[in-house]
Amino acid sequence: MDVSRQRYLQAMGVQTWTCRRAPQVRSSQAEGSATSALARVAAPGPGAHPGLDWGALQQRVAGCTACPLHATRTQTVFGVGDRQARWMVVGEAPGADEDRQGEPFVGRAGQLLNAMLAALGLAREQIYIANILKCRPPGNRDPEPEEVAACEGYLRRQIELVQPRLIVAVGRIAAHNLLKTDLSLARMRGRPHKYPETEIPVVVTYHPAYLLRNPVEKRKAWEDLRFALKVAGPLP
Repeated sequence: MDVSRQRYLQAMGVQTWTCRRAPQVRSSQAEGSATSALARVAAPGPGAHPGLDWGALQQRVAGCTACPLHATRTQTVFGVGDRQARWMVVGEAPGADEDRQGEPFVGRAGQLLNAMLAALGLAREQIYIANILKCRPPGNRDPEPEEVAACEGYLRRQIELVQPRLIVAVGRIAAHNLLKTDLSLARMRGRPHKYPETEIPVVVTYHPAYLLRNPVEKRKAWEDLRFALKVAGPLP
């Protein structure tokens, strides 16, 4: 294990350990699964934005007034990262730091997310990060159903454009809205799901903000990321 990865693991509260190589999926099977996942992104539904490229989509989000959150936001938080990423991380909604800077996961929770990814061998710049909501709910409250509905088409179009091989849903609310379920986080963790109407696998884990409040759960989050790596296949 290299020194930088060991440092990140220690910051997460995970003791140094010897990595055992996970069983590899046969290359033909892996390529077939990847091709299937990329080819079966769902057809646009109500509120979708078919045909918009990145620039047009970002402009539409920036001027969105589809729900009351536009009146209280500082700015929209569109998304950031590699627009051809293999991994896509989806969180709940912008917080105060994100609302101020216009970028998802830039506060303490974002720093922990970066450390978790780095421990796995992924830089922040290698993934694409977005949220269920593009505007901050006042007081960081949970999103309202009509707010989620107003933003759902934006996120779906981002997924269509990125065509990720894996989506990591961080936190209960992100998982509930991505997967259209009300299962507990405990029941969603540890097994692959699929983004509705597609073959794109979804792995669920804890939100970094929750891990900051409950550091004892960091080991479980690390297990989730190792599982995500197994589901998505080896990193480039």
